[in-house]
Amino acid sequence: MYAMCEEYHIPVLLSEAVDGLDIKPEGIYADLTFGGGGHSSEILRRLHGKGRLYAFDQDLDALPRARELEAREKGFTFVRSNFRFLRQWMRYFGHDHIDGILADLGVSSHHLDHEVRGFSFRFDAPLDMRMNQKASLTAADILRDYSEEQLASVLYLYGELQGSRRLAAAIVKARQQKPVETTGQLAEVLRPILRPEREKKDMARVFQALRIEVNGEMTALRQMLDAATRVLRPGGRLSILTYHSLEDRMVKNVIKAGNVEGKVEADIFGHTHAPLAAVSPGLVTPSPAEQLSNPRSRSAKLRVAERTSEGFGEQN
Repeated sequence: MYAMCEEYHIPVLLSEAVDGLDIKPEGIYADLTFGGGGHSSEILRRLHGKGRLYAFDQDLDALPRARELEAREKGFTFVRSNFRFLRQWMRYFGHDHIDGILADLGVSSHHLDHEVRGFSFRFDAPLDMRMNQKASLTAADILRDYSEEQLASVLYLYGELQGSRRLAAAIVKARQQKPVETTGQLAEVLRPILRPEREKKDMARVFQALRIEVNGEMTALRQMLDAATRVLRPGGRLSILTYHSLEDRMVKNVIKAGNVEGKVEADIFGHTHAPLAAVSPGLVTPSPAEQLSNPRSRSAKLRVAERTSEGFGEQN
């Protein structure tokens, strides 16, 4: 089972993320990012009897591993869907509330190493970047259709690139000569503008920004976090891995204040009612040994929170 998972993606902070769920053997759980099934396999190992796991993934490439696991594990159900629809699916399966939710927000090794998907500038491939192959918008569409101002905004907001306007201008100028349709063409356009000592890091940020825009990741994450607070029963756990500051800030704010903006709201008596409470330790990062064995884990941050009883009846 584990060899199969590692061919697709090495699960990050495997024990720590699953430990954070404080699994009840007969509880109901959701793995919102199935991928290669690493975290799901470990959750299933700890379930018994009526325990059940629902695993979400919108990527068609995850389907063979999911079907294999479904054939072996009677307590496992695969849902090919974006995790933003968590609440609707749980109600479909007859669960108003569940005991734990795990999400690994990182791009899997499979996506980065699969040349034709266009997630990495290490290969010359079509600029696709769709997590859901049925979706219509690709990265090439964005580079062709977005205005210079829109491109600059995407690169600044989702790539946190200070030179976003210069990069956007270079893309617009290049596409006037010929369409920018492959990862190699995009890298060729941007390379003269990037400082050599930061080229790889800034190129990675450009690709990150385009991927986030293509897949609507920030909107989906916002909707998922809202659904998670509604679906978790009091005492239920949220265990979530983030990899860049934008998504980590949203997760941290939801745990602190109950909303992605981080606005702490109080009632007329000055009492706050956050639906989640951080579980100690509030932040876990990969050990030096894990970072050495799996360099892609270096930016990972694990946050674990528990659903409180605050506002539970009002939210559900």
